[in-house]
Formats: sequence, structure tokens, C-alpha cells
Amino acid sequence: MEKGTLVEFKNQGERRLGVVERPDGKNRWIVLDERGQSTSLAPRQFTYKVVGETYKPSEIPDFLKQVQSYLDPSSLEVAWELLIEDSTSATPEEMANLLFSQAEPPQVYAAHCLLSDDKVYFKQKGDGYEPRSANAVAERKHQLEVEALKAQGQQEFLTRVKQALDGETVEWQKHDRHRLEALEKYAALLADVTRGGVKYESLAQAYPPPAQVLETMTMLGRTATPQGAFELLVDLGWWSPNQNLFLRRSSIPVQFPTKVLDVAHERLNAPPPDPDRNRLDLTHLKVYTVDDETTTEIDDGLSWEMLPDNKERVWVHIADPTRWLIPEDELDLDARKRGSTVYLPTGMIPMFPEILATGPMSLIQGEICCALSFGIVLDETGAVEEYSIHASLIKPTYRLTYEDVNDILESGVREEPEIAALGKWAKKRKSWRYEQGAISINMPEAMIKVKDDEVNIDLLDDSHSRQLVAEMMILAGEVAARYGKTHSIPLPFRGQPQPELPPEEELLLLPAGFVRACAMRRCMPKSEMSINPLRHAGLGLETYTQATSPIRRYSDLLTHFQIKAHLRGDVLPFSAEGLKEVMMNVTSITQEVVMVERQTNRYWALEYLRRHLDKAWDTTVLMWLREDSNLALILLEDLGLQLPMFFKRAVNLGEEILVKVTHSDPQKDIIQFQEIIYQEA
Repeated sequence: MEKGTLVEFKNQGERRLGVVERPDGKNRWIVLDERGQSTSLAPRQFTYKVVGETYKPSEIPDFLKQVQSYLDPSSLEVAWELLIEDSTSATPEEMANLLFSQAEPPQVYAAHCLLSDDKVYFKQKGDGYEPRSANAVAERKHQLEVEALKAQGQQEFLTRVKQALDGETVEWQKHDRHRLEALEKYAALLADVTRGGVKYESLAQAYPPPAQVLETMTMLGRTATPQGAFELLVDLGWWSPNQNLFLRRSSIPVQFPTKVLDVAHERLNAPPPDPDRNRLDLTHLKVYTVDDETTTEIDDGLSWEMLPDNKERVWVHIADPTRWLIPEDELDLDARKRGSTVYLPTGMIPMFPEILATGPMSLIQGEICCALSFGIVLDETGAVEEYSIHASLIKPTYRLTYEDVNDILESGVREEPEIAALGKWAKKRKSWRYEQGAISINMPEAMIKVKDDEVNIDLLDDSHSRQLVAEMMILAGEVAARYGKTHSIPLPFRGQPQPELPPEEELLLLPAGFVRACAMRRCMPKSEMSINPLRHAGLGLETYTQATSPIRRYSDLLTHFQIKAHLRGDVLPFSAEGLKEVMMNVTSITQEVVMVERQTNRYWALEYLRRHLDKAWDTTVLMWLREDSNLALILLEDLGLQLPMFFKRAVNLGEEILVKVTHSDPQKDIIQFQEIIYQEA
């Protein structure tokens, strides 16, 4: 190769020019660039040779300046239109003549640059370039437009990301949302740490990022891991630092479909015909609804009346949402898909749209409401002597809180003798159930509430008022199940096998109170559901079904559908097999709901403790989790929380110790305690 030959080569993918200086061994050449820097190249590394003249390295900039004036990619379209007619190929020299009417080295090299960079009109074939077909050119143009729009979208997304990171308010676009939603799904994999699906350290390896997530995280210079995606969403203000990943990871619907909301509004404005036209009018009864102050779905009320024969009847009135829907309609199918209302520390996700659930479906004070009423006469022992069930009309008289009812029971307010009577029968019922073998396990329960990022944990008290309401709800469940059993109606019966409790002498060896209750709880088998009556050992009932929360539990709604149809003499909405199939699906969904509720409560419990690292807690050692490694379950008595703790010394079950939290990470599901030991001087 002649000294001074101008050659093109690639350096890190970039086109460069150099002048051949001398051979370098047998098969390589030393090439000098415009700065005089030398590079040893093999001939196969030359991508183009400029023929016709020789050059010095210092002349390269002037040469490139001449070439630059000819580099107009749009000129190739003219050449393509001329050559496509005959499908004629062209060399760079021929293209220079065609485009620039001369073929001096700068023009020929410019033609080479245009052709080699072109991705639309020409493709290389040997030393020449042939025109692409019209269809191929159209497709290439479309592809380039798409790529340009994508690049523009990426740049605009990056601009909005920077604004969000700077704390500015950003109006995210539709394409942005697709990216952010992909990040949401990936970040939600962090929930698998708590689910036990994978260790935190192995998350990124177990779940490599999808292409769109990888692209987004790479663009932003972030680590493409679930944790990285979570941190980005928080930094953007798209998520809060305490985003509920368990809910995100679940299949539980958070929003109502537009169609369901439309149907809810239609039902509100134009109620469907009431299938129970001959409702029993019980509006003369004094009806008490008893709930927590924050309850908005009011689905049960209580009454008491003295009968002419001096017998007493208690009434349990249950809200009647079936008045507002029909089996298999939009509202019913959506509620079935949800399974139940979801109760979380941050708020609830209702089973029905709120305009219905907290409106006409609820038992609202002072309004005439549709209900399913259970009228029950108990004998002196508390057993059911007689009962009747009616589609009814009631008018709730008082909306009371549990605290209100406690005050009435304790002070003996004469104006409300009905409350005292209900309390009396609730006690008789409880005594009767324990005579039938009911099992009492009293463990403190935590009620966690989060509002305005403030976490509060209160103990759920086992007051007389709560026991009163609980007994009346259990009573209604027994009566509903007895009605189903008597009339061979398939219902979602609920039962519990008889537990194999430790012998009494073994239980007496355990410390009384929480430790003994905990040991008994471990022996309690899971409840079961069947379309046939079952004994419920825990409640001490021969048959039982849940019927008192049809606004909040779909299985209760099924009970209402079946019983009300039978009361009217209609064909049952669900056959035995049909009901069994629906129950299987609903049970699966509600299990997921319970899991999400439990995981979310644990997250906020750990977050509460993380915010109170300086506080000392009175605890009781409940049970061993792994005695060989000193891992025990402890009860934080003031909070009703049961959490694991490693001990550095030998401890006994039931031992009361003082601890503090040394580390709490709710996202990684880690909690560590340290015992506080005070030594006397």
C-alpha cells in the first residue's frame, strides 16, 4: 500500500481517518491520524480507502471540511428514485457523479459515508449499493419514525423524572404510566420476602428485571432490582415509603370497574322491584346498632320484646343487601370476585361500592331499612326454644358504640331496659355454649390504625358490650344453620373438628393465662366449610353458618340468597353443586384477603416498633419456636403483638421480661429485641 494513502477505520465504533505511514511487520500497517497518533492496523480493519491522491496527516481536517459540505442524507432519496426504476446498483464513485456531478476524492468519500450510514434507501452488495424496494423503504421509514418517537418519549420521560426528583409537580403522560406500572409490578416482588417465597438477598437473582424495567432503570442510572425500583417510585413521589406491597402483589381488586359503579348508581336512583313484597313490618321495635365509632358499613341491629305469655324474644336484624342485587348480576359477580371487605390499618376496601354499602344496604339510624330478621326465644338455660326468620322492615332507633353500651350495662340506665335484657340473654347463651363444649381462648388482639402517617396500636378490649354483640351474632348463625338443616337447604355451613387438647395435668404444668391459652390455640384445628351441616367444636354448636355480615362477607351473602328464596317459596338460586363451586372460589379468595390483612398488620406493627426504639416493653415468653437455639415467641402485652425473639440466656415459659427493640425493618420483615436487665447497686 502506497505511503500517504488515506484510509478509514473504526475506533470504538466511531469512524476515523488516517494516513498510511509504513508497514508494521508482514501483515499490518502503521496509520497516523490528524494528531499524528499512530495505530497498527491489519488491512481487514480498513473500512474504506480514498484513491486518487496521497495525503499528509495534517491535511485530514481540511479534507473532512470539504466532505462535510456534501453530507446531506436527503439527497439519497433523489438518487434512489432515479435508480429504483432500473434496479441499478452504484459504487460510491458513481453515486458521487450522480449526486454531485463530480467524483473527486472528497465527493466520492462523501458518497461512501452517505451510503454506508444509510438505513433506508440502499443496501450494500459487494463494492456497490443497490436500491431497496419501495415496500422496504416505506417499512424502514415507518420503523425510523417509531424509533424517533420512542427516543423523543424517552427524553421527555427523563425530563419529567428530573422534575419529580427535584420536587416539582409532574403531570405524568400515558406512556410514562406504562413504565411506572411496570416498575410497580417489579417492585411489588419485595412482598415475597414476607411471604417466604425468597430471601431478600436473592431477590434480584430470583427475579431478573423485565425488558421495559431494565431499559427504564438503565436510562436513569439505577440498579435494576426490586429494591431499586421501589426506591425510584418513592423518590418520584409515585409511591409512599410504606406502600402496601402485599396488596399490590395480590389479585385483590382495589378499584371498582366503571360498569359496576354505573350499576350501583342505577340501583341507587331506580331501585329494582323488591322480591320480598310481604316484608314483616318490625318498625315498632326499638332497634340498637352497636359498632365502633369509625364503622361505616352497619350490617346488624338488636331488639328485645316481651311477649304476651311473658316470654321474651330477642331479635337479631341483619342488613339485606340482596334487596339491591340479583344473583349473577354485575354487583353480585364483582362482590364474589372480591370475597369480602378488606380491612387494613390504612383503611378498608369494601366488597360493594360505598354508595350502596354505607347507604341503602346499611341499617341507618332513623330510616326504614330492609333486613333479614331472626326472632328467637331462648329457654332458661340459653338454648334456642323457638325461632322464626323474616324478610323485614325495621327502623334503627339508636346508633351506639361499644363504649355506650358498656356505660348502659354498668350504670343500669332505666330508660333502656332492652339493653340489660339483651345482656342477660347473652350471658345465658355463653354459659349454655360452654356447657355444650365451647372452648374459650382469650389472647389480646392488636388493632392497628394508620392516619396521616401516624401509627397507633390499641388493644381490642373484650368488654361486656363486645361479648353481647358476639353472642347475638353467633346465635343468629346457629338459627340460620338450623333452618338450613331442617329444610335441607345447601348453605355455606362452617364447622370445626373437635381439637385434641393436651391432658388437663399437662395444661396445669404450664403457667396460667396467656401461655396456657397459647398452648390450647396451637391445638385448635382450622375451621371447615361444607354445603352440609357440620359441628363447630370451638363454638359448642351442632350446626353453624355465618349470616350476620352480608355487606362484608360473600359467604354470608350466599346464606341470605338461599334462605330468603326458601322463605318466599322460590327456586333456590344455587344448587348444591353450584353452591359448592362458588364456595371453593370464594374460600380461595378470602384466604388471600386474610393473608394480605395479616401481612399488612405485621408490616405496620414493625413500623410502629421501628419508630419507638427508645421504649421499653413488658413481655411474656409464650412458647418456644426453636428451643435448641433459644428462639421463643413473646407477647408485648401493652400492644397485643406476638413476635419472635432470640434469647442469650435460659428463660422459662411465662417469664415476664423487659425488652427494647434494637432493629426493626418492616420491608425486610426483620425484628430484633434485646432484654433490659436492671442490676441493683
